[in-house]
Amino acid sequence: MAHFGRDIRVDKKGTIDLVTEVDLAVERMFRGLIAERFADHQVLAEELGGGASVSPGPPGPCWIFDPLDGTTNYTHGLPIFCASLALEIDGVAEVAAIFDPSRRELFTAERGGGAFLNGRPLRVSSTSVLVDAMLVTGFPYDIHTRVDELLGLFGDFLGVARAVRRLGSAAIDLCYVAAGRMDGFWELSLKPWDTSAGALIVSEAGGRVTMMDGAPFSPHLGDIVATNGRIHQSMLDIIGHSRSRQSPVSSPASVHRRVDDSGTDD
Repeated sequence: MAHFGRDIRVDKKGTIDLVTEVDLAVERMFRGLIAERFADHQVLAEELGGGASVSPGPPGPCWIFDPLDGTTNYTHGLPIFCASLALEIDGVAEVAAIFDPSRRELFTAERGGGAFLNGRPLRVSSTSVLVDAMLVTGFPYDIHTRVDELLGLFGDFLGVARAVRRLGSAAIDLCYVAAGRMDGFWELSLKPWDTSAGALIVSEAGGRVTMMDGAPFSPHLGDIVATNGRIHQSMLDIIGHSRSRQSPVSSPASVHRRVDDSGTDD
C-alpha cells in the first residue's frame, strides 16, 4: 500500500502480463519468513518459481503464494487487488488467507473449521436460479488468441444471469462468492496461486468448487467453477453447451432453470 498510486517499476512477463517491483519485494519478504520459520517447507509462488505446478501438487508442506493478485489493477491505480496464501499438505489445501488491503478485509479458512471475514463467519448466498444470480469471471493472459472462445462463453452467461462482472483478481472473486456477494465464478487457465486459497474459503463457506467439466477441483489443473452450490449444475450446463457449440444443442437459456446439483427444474 505504501507504493500504491505512485511511480513504480513495471515489467512485462508477456504481452499483457505485468510484474512490478512490489510483487517481487513482497514475495522475497514472504520467502524469507518461511525460510526462517519452516525451513523444510516448499514455496510455490508466482514470481520467483520454487516448485512444480503439477497435480496433485508437491508432496509435503507447500505454501502457495501470490504476493499481488490483481497486478494490472494495481499498476493502473484501481484498488482491487490482494495477497493470497494457502498451505497445502500433499497437494491438499488445509489453511488459507486472502488479504485485501484497500478494504482491510482478511478472508481466512481452515479445512473443517469454516471460513471467516475479519473473524466473522462466512456463508455463500442462497440464490437458486441463474436469472437471479450475480456472476463473476476473468480472462487469461492469452485472451488475444482466444477472443471468440472466451467471449462466446461470457455471452452465454450474460444471456441468462442477472449480471456478470469482471474484477481482475481471481482470489477476490472467490472470496466474494464465499461472502455471498457473488453467486458464482468461472475462469480458465489459472495457476495454483490464483485459486488454492480461495477455493478452500468457498468450500468452507458452504459453496461448491469443481473443474469446468464437473470433475473434482485441483488448483494445479488450470480451470475452476465456484458457486453457492445451488446454481452449480446450471453453470456447468452452460459451459458444456458453449464447449459443444459446433454441434446442434439447445440454447443456453433453456438450461438456466436447473437450480441444484440433482438437476431438478424449478
